[in-house]
Amino acid sequence: MRGNGSSGKTVRQAQHGTRGAAHGSTTTTAVTGDGEPGLAWEQRLAAAWSRYDTLPASEFRAVIEALAAELPADSAVAAFERAGAFDSTGQPARAVPLYRIALERGVRGARRRRAKIQLASSLRNLGRPEEGVVLLSPELDAENDELDDAVRAFLALCLADAGREREALSLALGALAPHLPRYQRALGHYAHQLSTPAGS
Repeated sequence: MRGNGSSGKTVRQAQHGTRGAAHGSTTTTAVTGDGEPGLAWEQRLAAAWSRYDTLPASEFRAVIEALAAELPADSAVAAFERAGAFDSTGQPARAVPLYRIALERGVRGARRRRAKIQLASSLRNLGRPEEGVVLLSPELDAENDELDDAVRAFLALCLADAGREREALSLALGALAPHLPRYQRALGHYAHQLSTPAGS
């Protein structure tokens, strides 16, 4: 799943990024001194994802592959973007090993957390929700960022599929409560009750 779903739409949408490859872009122009993609490459990637809904799946994957090929062979970002392209076009089984490679190679910044969310979602879609629970549970204690609610949402889905529905509902309600104009305290209390074993 790309940011939000593993067998359908993604949080980021497609774009068309073949221009750089077609005009002879090379690894040296695609990356910065520390091996991370440069701004121009990121902009072309964003442009490619903006066209996700307009391209056939195979063509979209080819666009992302062309961009990924501009990065070094051992690039964590390249592995992550390839995984996202497979994931978003309904091929989670091909995405999972690439997400793992991205994490093993030390993918940085927002992509690190997104890789865990998207990997967990793919594992769930492959009938392995328990692995998703193991992957995402530590993220509940990670430093807060804009992906906190996404972590809780996809962890809740994994928990539900793993037969832990009360925990899943607790997480979902806990994530929802701060966004309500009223009843935040009550809903937060009920969410906590759902996660507390009976008799505690």
